[in-house]
Amino acid sequence: MTVARAAAAFAMALATTAAASSLHAADAPKTEKCYGVAKAGKNDCKAGTGTSCAGTSMANYQGDAWKLVKAGTCTSIQTPKGFGSLSPKG
Repeated sequence: MTVARAAAAFAMALATTAAASSLHAADAPKTEKCYGVAKAGKNDCKAGTGTSCAGTSMANYQGDAWKLVKAGTCTSIQTPKGFGSLSPKG
């Protein structure tokens, strides 16, 4: 195989991979951060002071802990402490 053919094959493989990644991203559902709906230890990432990342919330429905939910559904999710919020609860 010549250098030109090898370069062309590599470029084609790279383009195919990039196209597949773009299609996959377009197929992924839209999500949003929803505060106050995660159970203790089930948050998706940082939950305020004293926590580092996913799974570190200390209480059920902690106001500064969030979960990713389907876009447009957060404020309709009801918990024993009220509805989900698009911003941290105090």
